[in-house]
Amino acid sequence: MKTVHVIISGLVQGVGYRAWTEREAVLRNLSGWVRNRRDGSVEAVFSGEAAVVDDMLQACWTGPYSAMVRAVDIGAWTEPVGDRFEVRGTA
Repeated sequence: MKTVHVIISGLVQGVGYRAWTEREAVLRNLSGWVRNRRDGSVEAVFSGEAAVVDDMLQACWTGPYSAMVRAVDIGAWTEPVGDRFEVRGTA
């Protein structure tokens, strides 16, 4: 199992990035969450099999059609994640 914390920046709000992330994570059977941040970025936690998490991280560089991703910053996450993927409110 691998769990990562991700901050995605660029044109990622107002383009359906959270809904896209939820859909892609659920398709990959990942646990975690996604939310917008007040600074205009999107924050997410992905947890699952290492190869599947890595595939999701690669997909984050593309995102939905209208997104323009500038950076995908990846860090460690040690807090419990749960057993499903959810969209959270803006932080």
